Amino acid sequence: MEFSLKPSTLKMIRTSFCILVVLATSSFSVLESRDSSSNGHANIEYMAINCRKHSAVITEFGAVGDGKTSNTKAFKEAITKLAPKAADGGVQLIVPPGKWLTGSFNLTSHFTLFIQQGATILASQDESEYPVVAPLPSYGQGRDAAGPTFASLISGTNLTDVVITGNNGTINGQGKYWWVKYRSGGFKSITRPYTIEIMFSQNVQISNITIVDSPAWNVHPVYCNNVIVKGVTILAPIDSPNTDGINPDSCTNTLIEDCYVVSGDDCIAVKSGWDQFGIKVGMPTQQLSIRRLTCISPDSAGIALGSEMSGGIKDVRMEDITLLQTQSAIRIKTAVGRGGYVKDIFARRFTMKTMKYVFWMSGAYNQHPASGFDAKAMPEITNINYRDMTADNVTQPARLDGLNNDPFTKICMSNINIALAPKPKELLWNCTNISGVSSKVTPKPCSLLSENGAPVDCAFPVDKIPIESVVLNKCSA
Repeated sequence: MEFSLKPSTLKMIRTSFCILVVLATSSFSVLESRDSSSNGHANIEYMAINCRKHSAVITEFGAVGDGKTSNTKAFKEAITKLAPKAADGGVQLIVPPGKWLTGSFNLTSHFTLFIQQGATILASQDESEYPVVAPLPSYGQGRDAAGPTFASLISGTNLTDVVITGNNGTINGQGKYWWVKYRSGGFKSITRPYTIEIMFSQNVQISNITIVDSPAWNVHPVYCNNVIVKGVTILAPIDSPNTDGINPDSCTNTLIEDCYVVSGDDCIAVKSGWDQFGIKVGMPTQQLSIRRLTCISPDSAGIALGSEMSGGIKDVRMEDITLLQTQSAIRIKTAVGRGGYVKDIFARRFTMKTMKYVFWMSGAYNQHPASGFDAKAMPEITNINYRDMTADNVTQPARLDGLNNDPFTKICMSNINIALAPKPKELLWNCTNISGVSSKVTPKPCSLLSENGAPVDCAFPVDKIPIESVVLNKCSA
């Protein structure tokens, strides 16, 4: 790892972590139960894209919340039996207080999974409880290894109108088993399960839950339209491998807001497929709004764009972001062979404390899937806009490395104040193969980001993407 942690830094992270948890706990807008009844879920109100006509409790299907009994069969049976009712006004499945051990299960359309406060969906560590599935078509193989993947704990494919929510209920991925095996080389031909993966679906909401210790990525909507991820708290050890927080992947019209992430990898990683596979599928991530994110990730980015970006990434808006003890603020990751593009990126109102870098762009992220990628497939990185930011205790303001014969262009930075760490890098702005402009930026940027003429403000769209105008309904469980 590039970023080593001193004891004083670890102390600061623990303090920031405690502050983060308090903030996350106090932020949920969902009302707790006002009336405790025999079924344990009366009079809970929550906000959702759609309310449901029918309701059931997981105990009705034989589930036992003792943290020891496997409830995989109960979850599968519940969803199978409730699916016909879902077509008649929708259905919700309540997970009441308790510890509900389960392996992988699939959701259905017009369906809400409601995890009550005091309830924990506990991910099984028994690999036999996770079906093995084919890799995503835009990746060509699993992310851990050249082979298939374990199905995610909570999955769904070709769905319409699906909600995973609660009043701060918990999903515990019990990731330690998977991390230890991964580090020892135990996953040579298969990829670890994610916690939530929704594929080829539309009208998706994931909100007001806490996810702890995911085996790998936490929340992965892929090939989806109209996605809301709101009020989600994600917690994992800062040295846990590949525990990305939220990864919108080849998705259109997505809103991520009011989320809190402590992670061993990128808090948010925007993706769209890997090399020749992503180029062939050709599904960009576009119309993405990220706002009011708080992140701690000492070895990774607050928001990463790539490195799997071969289907393209465009029209991304990021605003009101708080980063604490995080390696970099916004990191663009790509390589020769990726193809695709990252363009029309807009970021404003970032507050950062203790960063290795603020801005990081790399054209040398040379991880590739199976052989066969096109070495002539060059990525296009252009129209990247950063404005209205402050950062304290920064080691190096920027590391911006484009590609030979393929520079990153139209980079704009304005109204940015970066206060340096006591021992900063000697070269504050490391810039190669880029071009752009800057205005009112401290410390003074490299010469490739020229400051010419009158002060300018970098662009930020005045319109909204469609998902930002969606009004949620008040529902009850």
